[in-house]
Amino acid sequence: MKHPILNSLLLLLTALPPAAAQNWEVGGAVGGSFNTSNSVSSPAGSASAGIATGIAGSAWLGNNSGSHLGGEFRYDFSTGDLKLSSGGTSTQFAGRTQAFHYDFLYHFAPRASRVRPFLAAGGGFKIYSGTGQEQAYQPLEQYALLTKTNQLIGLVSVGGGIKFNVSPHLQLRIEVHDYLSPFPNQVIAPAPGAGISGWMQQIVPSFGISYVF
Repeated sequence: MKHPILNSLLLLLTALPPAAAQNWEVGGAVGGSFNTSNSVSSPAGSASAGIATGIAGSAWLGNNSGSHLGGEFRYDFSTGDLKLSSGGTSTQFAGRTQAFHYDFLYHFAPRASRVRPFLAAGGGFKIYSGTGQEQAYQPLEQYALLTKTNQLIGLVSVGGGIKFNVSPHLQLRIEVHDYLSPFPNQVIAPAPGAGISGWMQQIVPSFGISYVF
């Protein structure tokens, strides 16, 4: 005996996949990580502190909520030694960064277009990590210490790129993101009497691929 409510529920569940088709995408990208440096001022003089160029990777889960609007949760990982330099002396310390954030996306072309330029903006948090081996003496320690520690800091994310719809389920992406956060003054710790001001800026160009469903 057929039950009308059960039949209606089964019909609704059967209709759900087509209704949600092409709304979601999951993907990943690889690229480079380029960071700005900040000035350290102290009674001993001044130095430059920052993070060296490295390799970056990203993964995301996105949702296209409309013809032009969308959003995605992103995880970013990058390598890059902590660095400090002054005059002809420099020192480095192994390090990495991780970021978790949500970006809102605006596409300049409808979802069905073959080429879709877009802008992205959002926020989250970033983890700076020093992973090297600490020593009793570190060059330029009169300015700052490169430490083996982790620091969680707020993150602002802006960027843009182009999506290429290769097939109904395959998408290629070329994009550039700019990640901004306060300077990690626990990982690169100013010496007593020294100060580091400003924000860290990380530019990440990347190439990615995603599955759309």
